[in-house]
Amino acid sequence: MFYEPKNGHSLDYNPFNAIVIPRPIGWISTMSQEGIPNLAPYSFFNAVAYTPPQVMFSSTGNHPFGGLKDAVLDAQTTGEFVVNIATYDLRNQMNASSVPAPRDVDEFLFVGLNKQASNIVKCPRVLESPINLECKYKQSIYIETDDESSPNTVVFGEVVGIHIDEAYLSNDRIDVLKLRPISRLGYLDFSEVTNVFSMDRPTWEPN
Repeated sequence: MFYEPKNGHSLDYNPFNAIVIPRPIGWISTMSQEGIPNLAPYSFFNAVAYTPPQVMFSSTGNHPFGGLKDAVLDAQTTGEFVVNIATYDLRNQMNASSVPAPRDVDEFLFVGLNKQASNIVKCPRVLESPINLECKYKQSIYIETDDESSPNTVVFGEVVGIHIDEAYLSNDRIDVLKLRPISRLGYLDFSEVTNVFSMDRPTWEPN
């Protein structure tokens, strides 16, 4: 089949977000200017640079109670956010934290997770998550949308502090099979890392 997204498709479910897969989950924690913690997963998330290390997460649409979603608004107004790695053992709490709750709801409490103070930023990190990235907000980019009242916002941050539970290190490397990170597929589907393979990078040898 072929279709132009602007003209729609003939399937019962939108195939687009089942094509760019698997997508890592940015489980973003923030603190509002009023001191209210927020926690929510974003599957439009990735690392974007090595030096300095930088990440991005993208928010589609507005908060159900109006305005930008909490993670975006908090990052922009406080200049900070934390990325918490979502694992298979934390899948239910991660999913529950996507609830469209009012702004005054602390999702840590709502889903039964513990806060841990960060070393550099003021917003808390998820204690149960084995890896946390403390980030300083750098910039936002507003990208094209068909509905100007429902913005697409990409948030960039510099990673200024990294926490790693050493139980998930083997031979000075992160052991992905111990970590069991989860990723977003399409529809209501997720995946976990259960196998790993390696390939050497090629070198250029002219004929």
